[in-house]
Amino acid sequence: MSNDTRYTVMGGGHGGRAMAAHLALMGFPVTLYNRTPQNVAAIKTRVGIELKSYEGGPHGFGELTSVTSNMDEALEQAEIIMIVVPSMAHADIARNAAPHLRDGQIVVLNPGRTGGAMEFTKVLSDEECQADVIIAEAETFIYASRSEGPAESRIFRMKDAVPLAALPATRTERVLQALEPAYPQFIDGVNVLHTGLNNMGAVFHPALTLLNAGRIESTMGEFQFYIDGVTPAVGRVLEVLDRERVTVASALGVRARTALEWLKMAYDTTGENIAEAIHNQPGYRGIMAPRTLRHRYLFEDVPMSLVPMAALGQRYGVSVRGMDSVVRLACFIHRTDYWRRGRTPDKLGIQQWSVGELTRYVDEGVVPRGTSWSPAWKVA
Repeated sequence: MSNDTRYTVMGGGHGGRAMAAHLALMGFPVTLYNRTPQNVAAIKTRVGIELKSYEGGPHGFGELTSVTSNMDEALEQAEIIMIVVPSMAHADIARNAAPHLRDGQIVVLNPGRTGGAMEFTKVLSDEECQADVIIAEAETFIYASRSEGPAESRIFRMKDAVPLAALPATRTERVLQALEPAYPQFIDGVNVLHTGLNNMGAVFHPALTLLNAGRIESTMGEFQFYIDGVTPAVGRVLEVLDRERVTVASALGVRARTALEWLKMAYDTTGENIAEAIHNQPGYRGIMAPRTLRHRYLFEDVPMSLVPMAALGQRYGVSVRGMDSVVRLACFIHRTDYWRRGRTPDKLGIQQWSVGELTRYVDEGVVPRGTSWSPAWKVA
């Protein structure tokens, strides 16, 4: 695909605005979709977004092809659909998009968190969507960005490399080729088990928030989240969660990066343990804590990241007592049942599958015999 590739960016928040503006500045025809019209009214009036950036980064006025809250209009001409919404909304997007999708379109979840592409595919099947759409997920979001006004956005940095995998993995190369003119930063993420189980936010965000809950509420977040919040004791809890995550991945045949390996890769920081490595990373200095416990570190990262990891562990015989404890604390604090609301194996349609069957599904797209649902693609 060339610069004529038609993109639709779904989501008018911080990330969606940055992506839409950047794609437009690169010369691609871009439609921005947001379900709430008033949230993108100023962008629709200007038919574009003013983008600011770090030194040498993309900047200028990104003129959009259209801005809409109509799903049919958003998808009618789209070749690549970039979904940039909180992961709790992935299932709703899939349900609403199902009647409007067509063969050959590429849908990318930015990011998928854990199980995003599997959930999206299962919902499309439940909605009896017959379009052979390629579903893919990024391991993390490519931008660090913020909205700075009703039609303005700022990019603070872009990641140099972001693993991405399609479902099934046999389609990943097609997605990477399609995205390459705009995003050469996307690299082969092996399969969606790898991208989902290397989701480091599941380890860091919920536990760090919960173990500093009193301090967050009493100071309204007036402390450095990672520098002050990661004490030696908190670090030991993070290490337990990380060991459980890596063990769950191993049970599924995935060699996941440890937190220390990830910190070295992402920030070139090292230490004898997680707490020391975090304190050795200057980039964490100045990052303040959430001002409230009603924050995505809990209401998104628990059900969409930690619950699926823990549930996969329970399904395949891995002890996840640490993860279970964090999920339960989040349930108590938010007075909700994140086990019920989260991405459990039954919601992904894989509750009866063996490890071998799950692996063949994510690698080759083969659904085991006797499964009560099937994706639109056809595999003999």
